[in-house]
Amino acid sequence: MQATATHTGAKPKAALTPNPGLTPMMLNHAAWVTPDAAATTDFYTRIMGMELASTVLDDSVPSTGDAIPYFHIFFRMGDGSTLAFFEAPGVPGPSKSSHPAYDIFNHIALQAKDRAEVLRWHEWLTSQGVEVVGPTDHKGLILSIYFHDPAGIRLEITTPLDKEWNRHTEKGYADLKLWEDCKQKARAEGRDVPKALLELIHDVRKRYEAKESA
Repeated sequence: MQATATHTGAKPKAALTPNPGLTPMMLNHAAWVTPDAAATTDFYTRIMGMELASTVLDDSVPSTGDAIPYFHIFFRMGDGSTLAFFEAPGVPGPSKSSHPAYDIFNHIALQAKDRAEVLRWHEWLTSQGVEVVGPTDHKGLILSIYFHDPAGIRLEITTPLDKEWNRHTEKGYADLKLWEDCKQKARAEGRDVPKALLELIHDVRKRYEAKESA
Protein backbone atom coordinates (compact mmCIF):
# COMPACT_ATOMS: atom_id res chain seq x y z
CA MET A 1 0.00 0.00 0.00
CA GLN A 2 1.38 3.39 -0.96
CA ALA A 3 2.05 5.81 1.88
CA THR A 4 -0.12 8.88 1.93
CA ALA A 5 1.23 12.42 2.12
CA THR A 6 1.63 14.01 5.53
CA HIS A 7 1.57 17.66 6.52
CA THR A 8 3.46 19.40 9.30
CA GLY A 9 1.88 21.92 11.62
CA ALA A 10 4.04 24.74 10.24
CA LYS A 11 2.16 27.35 8.22
CA PRO A 12 3.76 28.25 4.89
CA LYS A 13 4.34 31.92 4.16
CA ALA A 14 1.85 31.64 1.32
CA ALA A 15 -0.89 31.16 3.93
CA LEU A 16 -0.53 34.85 4.80
CA THR A 17 -0.93 35.99 1.18
CA PRO A 18 -4.37 37.54 0.44
CA ASN A 19 -6.65 35.38 -1.67
CA PRO A 20 -6.37 36.41 -5.36
CA GLY A 21 -10.14 36.39 -5.84
CA LEU A 22 -10.78 32.65 -5.86
CA THR A 23 -14.05 31.51 -4.26
CA PRO A 24 -15.62 28.05 -4.65
CA MET A 25 -18.78 28.26 -6.78
CA MET A 26 -20.83 25.79 -4.74
CA LEU A 27 -20.62 22.58 -2.76
CA ASN A 28 -19.79 19.84 -5.26
CA HIS A 29 -20.01 17.03 -2.72
CA ALA A 30 -19.31 16.13 0.87
CA ALA A 31 -18.31 12.52 1.48
CA TRP A 32 -18.35 9.99 4.33
CA VAL A 33 -17.85 6.27 4.87
CA THR A 34 -20.87 3.98 5.15
CA PRO A 35 -20.88 0.31 6.21
CA ASP A 36 -23.88 -0.44 3.98
CA ALA A 37 -24.26 1.17 0.54
CA ALA A 38 -27.69 -0.41 -0.02
CA ALA A 39 -29.16 0.92 3.24
CA THR A 40 -27.62 4.33 2.54
CA THR A 41 -29.13 4.36 -0.96
CA ASP A 42 -32.59 3.51 0.37
CA PHE A 43 -32.36 6.27 2.99
CA TYR A 44 -31.17 9.06 0.70
CA THR A 45 -33.45 8.20 -2.23
CA ARG A 46 -36.65 7.02 -0.57
CA ILE A 47 -36.53 8.93 2.74
CA MET A 48 -34.61 12.05 1.70
CA GLY A 49 -35.98 12.25 -1.86
CA MET A 50 -32.57 12.64 -3.52
CA GLU A 51 -31.66 11.14 -6.88
CA LEU A 52 -28.93 8.55 -7.26
CA ALA A 53 -26.52 10.65 -9.32
CA SER A 54 -23.40 8.59 -9.96
CA THR A 55 -21.33 5.65 -8.76
CA VAL A 56 -17.69 4.56 -8.92
CA LEU A 57 -16.25 1.07 -8.34
CA ASP A 58 -12.47 1.04 -7.97
CA ASP A 59 -9.63 -0.99 -6.49
CA SER A 60 -7.52 1.94 -5.29
CA VAL A 61 -7.82 5.55 -4.13
CA PRO A 62 -6.87 7.78 -7.11
CA SER A 63 -5.42 10.63 -5.03
CA THR A 64 -3.09 8.41 -2.96
CA GLY A 65 -2.81 5.08 -4.77
CA ASP A 66 -3.85 3.19 -1.61
CA ALA A 67 -5.05 -0.30 -2.59
CA ILE A 68 -8.54 -0.21 -1.10
CA PRO A 69 -11.44 -1.70 -3.10
CA TYR A 70 -14.47 0.53 -2.64
CA PHE A 71 -17.90 1.52 -3.93
CA HIS A 72 -18.44 5.30 -4.18
CA ILE A 73 -21.99 6.59 -4.51
CA PHE A 74 -23.40 10.11 -5.03
CA PHE A 75 -26.88 11.51 -4.33
CA ARG A 76 -28.00 14.75 -6.00
CA MET A 77 -29.85 17.56 -4.24
CA GLY A 78 -32.05 20.29 -5.72
CA ASP A 79 -29.21 22.70 -6.56
CA GLY A 80 -27.07 20.03 -8.21
CA SER A 81 -24.70 19.55 -5.28
CA THR A 82 -24.29 16.03 -3.96
CA LEU A 83 -23.70 13.96 -0.87
CA ALA A 84 -21.34 11.05 -1.38
CA PHE A 85 -20.46 7.84 0.46
CA PHE A 86 -17.80 5.14 0.33
CA GLU A 87 -18.35 1.51 1.25
CA ALA A 88 -15.01 -0.27 1.74
CA PRO A 89 -15.59 -3.64 3.46
CA GLY A 90 -11.88 -4.25 4.06
CA VAL A 91 -11.47 -1.12 6.17
CA PRO A 92 -11.98 -1.39 9.97
CA GLY A 93 -14.89 0.53 11.45
CA PRO A 94 -14.26 4.04 12.80
CA SER A 95 -12.96 4.42 16.34
CA LYS A 96 -15.32 5.86 18.92
CA SER A 97 -15.24 9.64 19.35
CA SER A 98 -13.20 10.86 22.31
CA HIS A 99 -16.12 13.07 23.42
CA PRO A 100 -19.88 13.07 22.63
CA ALA A 101 -19.55 16.64 21.30
CA TYR A 102 -17.87 15.32 18.15
CA ASP A 103 -21.00 13.35 17.29
CA ILE A 104 -23.03 16.56 17.67
CA PHE A 105 -20.79 19.16 16.06
CA ASN A 106 -19.81 17.02 13.06
CA HIS A 107 -22.86 17.10 10.80
CA ILE A 108 -24.18 18.43 7.50
CA ALA A 109 -27.14 20.80 7.16
CA LEU A 110 -29.55 20.60 4.23
CA GLN A 111 -31.69 23.64 3.46
CA ALA A 112 -35.48 23.58 3.27
CA LYS A 113 -37.66 26.25 1.65
CA ASP A 114 -39.29 27.63 4.79
CA ARG A 115 -40.49 26.87 8.33
CA ALA A 116 -43.51 24.93 7.06
CA GLU A 117 -41.27 22.65 5.01
CA VAL A 118 -39.02 21.97 8.01
CA LEU A 119 -42.12 20.86 9.92
CA ARG A 120 -43.20 18.68 6.99
CA TRP A 121 -39.76 17.03 7.08
CA HIS A 122 -40.20 16.42 10.81
CA GLU A 123 -43.55 14.74 10.22
CA TRP A 124 -42.28 12.62 7.32
CA LEU A 125 -39.09 11.47 9.02
CA THR A 126 -40.95 10.57 12.20
CA SER A 127 -43.50 8.57 10.18
CA GLN A 128 -40.61 6.54 8.73
CA GLY A 129 -39.26 5.63 12.15
CA VAL A 130 -36.44 8.19 12.13
CA GLU A 131 -35.74 9.74 15.54
CA VAL A 132 -35.82 13.53 15.18
CA VAL A 133 -34.62 16.27 17.54
CA GLY A 134 -36.26 19.70 17.26
CA PRO A 135 -37.45 21.97 15.79
CA THR A 136 -34.74 24.16 17.32
CA ASP A 137 -34.70 27.95 16.89
CA HIS A 138 -31.06 29.12 16.76
CA LYS A 139 -31.44 32.61 18.23
CA GLY A 140 -33.66 33.81 15.40
CA LEU A 141 -31.09 32.95 12.72
CA ILE A 142 -32.20 29.51 11.53
CA LEU A 143 -34.77 26.85 12.43
CA SER A 144 -33.53 23.25 12.38
CA ILE A 145 -34.31 19.61 13.05
CA TYR A 146 -31.66 16.91 13.57
CA PHE A 147 -31.52 13.17 12.88
CA HIS A 148 -29.11 10.41 11.79
CA ASP A 149 -28.76 8.34 8.64
CA PRO A 150 -28.23 4.54 8.76
CA ALA A 151 -24.45 5.03 9.08
CA GLY A 152 -24.88 7.23 12.15
CA ILE A 153 -24.06 10.48 10.34
CA ARG A 154 -25.85 13.45 11.89
CA LEU A 155 -28.01 15.42 9.47
CA GLU A 156 -29.84 18.72 9.82
CA ILE A 157 -32.78 20.14 7.88
CA THR A 158 -32.73 23.90 8.28
CA THR A 159 -34.27 27.12 6.98
CA PRO A 160 -33.14 30.72 7.53
CA LEU A 161 -35.27 32.88 9.84
CA ASP A 162 -32.95 35.84 9.22
CA LYS A 163 -32.50 36.34 5.46
CA GLU A 164 -29.10 37.92 6.13
CA TRP A 165 -27.94 35.18 8.53
CA ASN A 166 -24.81 34.41 6.49
CA ARG A 167 -23.95 38.04 5.65
CA HIS A 168 -22.54 39.14 9.02
CA THR A 169 -18.88 39.21 7.99
CA GLU A 170 -17.82 42.22 10.07
CA LYS A 171 -19.45 40.83 13.21
CA GLY A 172 -17.88 37.45 12.47
CA TYR A 173 -14.37 38.88 12.53
CA ALA A 174 -15.16 40.85 15.69
CA ASP A 175 -16.42 37.70 17.41
CA LEU A 176 -13.34 35.76 16.28
CA LYS A 177 -11.09 38.41 17.83
CA LEU A 178 -13.01 38.27 21.12
CA TRP A 179 -12.68 34.47 21.14
CA GLU A 180 -8.96 34.39 20.35
CA ASP A 181 -8.12 37.25 22.74
CA CYS A 182 -10.01 35.52 25.55
CA LYS A 183 -8.13 32.24 25.01
CA GLN A 184 -4.74 33.95 24.90
CA LYS A 185 -5.48 36.02 28.03
CA ALA A 186 -6.70 32.97 29.96
CA ARG A 187 -3.59 30.97 29.03
CA ALA A 188 -1.28 33.85 29.94
CA GLU A 189 -2.97 34.13 33.36
CA GLY A 190 -3.00 30.37 33.93
CA ARG A 191 -6.81 30.29 33.98
CA ASP A 192 -9.09 27.51 32.77
CA VAL A 193 -9.73 28.32 29.10
CA PRO A 194 -13.24 26.78 28.74
CA LYS A 195 -14.35 28.60 31.91
CA ALA A 196 -12.99 31.91 30.61
CA LEU A 197 -14.78 31.38 27.30
CA LEU A 198 -18.02 30.58 29.12
CA GLU A 199 -17.72 33.89 30.99
CA LEU A 200 -17.09 35.67 27.69
CA ILE A 201 -20.18 34.11 26.10
CA HIS A 202 -22.35 35.10 29.07
CA ASP A 203 -21.00 38.66 28.93
CA VAL A 204 -21.64 38.96 25.19
CA ARG A 205 -25.14 37.57 25.64
CA LYS A 206 -25.95 40.08 28.39
CA ARG A 207 -24.76 42.97 26.23
CA TYR A 208 -26.81 41.71 23.29
CA GLU A 209 -29.95 41.34 25.41
CA ALA A 210 -29.45 44.81 26.89
CA LYS A 211 -29.10 46.27 23.40
CA GLU A 212 -32.25 44.48 22.21
CA SER A 213 -34.31 45.74 25.15
CA ALA A 214 -33.06 49.34 24.87
